[in-house]
Amino acid sequence: MKNSASKKSSATKRSEKKTPEFELRLYVAGQTPKSLTAFANLRRICETHLEGHYSIEVVDLVESPQLARGDQILAIPTLVRKLPQPIKKIIGDLSNTERVLVGLDIRPHTVKNGLR
Repeated sequence: MKNSASKKSSATKRSEKKTPEFELRLYVAGQTPKSLTAFANLRRICETHLEGHYSIEVVDLVESPQLARGDQILAIPTLVRKLPQPIKKIIGDLSNTERVLVGLDIRPHTVKNGLR
């Protein structure tokens, strides 16, 4: 009986597909208006379209300029999608939601009759 119970548990685990997690890194230079706008726009987009399946790391290049080299950051603010691969980058304040969604390969939620 133990074997059948463990098989059922394994089968259940295999059938449960977890939504891919998005690992995002936002490079900024201090708390400038453009950096704050980029972060606010990114949070709004993630909360609306990724619904908790994301993590955001903010890297302040004023404090740690050496970190720009790893992701080859040439302009700021820059958003880097680390996961899922491939790595993608978007430069700017992320105010154009459609451009950000396309750049990150995220399908937008459509709202119909007040429901998602």
